[in-house]
Amino acid sequence: MQSIYKIPGYILCLLGGFFLSWGGLIIRNFETTDIWQILFCRAFFMTLTIGLFLILIYRGKTLSVFKQSGYPALIGGVMFSMSFVTYVTSITLSTVANVLFIISTQTVWLALLGYIFLKERISFKTFISILLAIVGILFMVKGSLDVESIFGNLLALTIPINFAIIVLLIRKYPNLDMIPMLFYAGVLNCIYGLIMADTIFVSTNDVLMGFLIGTFQHAFGFICVTIGARSTPSVVVGLLMLTETIFGPLWVWLFINEVPPLNVIIGGCIILSAVILKSLEEKLSGKKI
Repeated sequence: MQSIYKIPGYILCLLGGFFLSWGGLIIRNFETTDIWQILFCRAFFMTLTIGLFLILIYRGKTLSVFKQSGYPALIGGVMFSMSFVTYVTSITLSTVANVLFIISTQTVWLALLGYIFLKERISFKTFISILLAIVGILFMVKGSLDVESIFGNLLALTIPINFAIIVLLIRKYPNLDMIPMLFYAGVLNCIYGLIMADTIFVSTNDVLMGFLIGTFQHAFGFICVTIGARSTPSVVVGLLMLTETIFGPLWVWLFINEVPPLNVIIGGCIILSAVILKSLEEKLSGKKI
């Protein structure tokens, strides 16, 4: 298991984006429409996988790793758990393409929140990136005429904002171990599901879907990104993570014929342009977000 740390960081980040890109398709293949059942199935297998990973990596020091991560990891876990809820909910209310394009704006939200909370300067190119991202989101939402789709898009918007706050938290505590934070998020999501779901008993198909989304899509995805980001510049991580945004809509188009409307494609291209512009600026300036 330790051999995963020897894999080049950029390859791990690329793999992470690839694993995460399957989430929308797997959620579409659940038989249940109860988001809390889906959330519980996903969180149950994710928590088991991450817990097993921590034990295999740290062995007898596993508990000390949790203790060292302290309250920052717990706060981050709470915020991640909220993002997991809004992700599943937004996917069920809107298109996969909408949700993933909106999530990809996390880079520009990081710049905006960095300015608000850390007083970091916003350059002209960053300002243009923020405007482009907002225009792209508005363009996609404009084509969503029903209340459910609009609500789903607005929920999706909370995910990159939440992630940006988590990144700021990590920057404040640079020695924070991200993996215990994910474990906390999984446990909390299991609790949410147990409280809110009418029943946790689901079909064999949904158990399989829960295993796939909790283990391969979510746990493997975030483990790869977490480890890979340690040796990969943030700007490169951001660009490689666009594989989730690109492949996610492709999977649902290929396998279940979910074709995003033209306004979503145009809005998504505007958003991707904003993210790439922001990333290229950071690369040229030699900064790390």
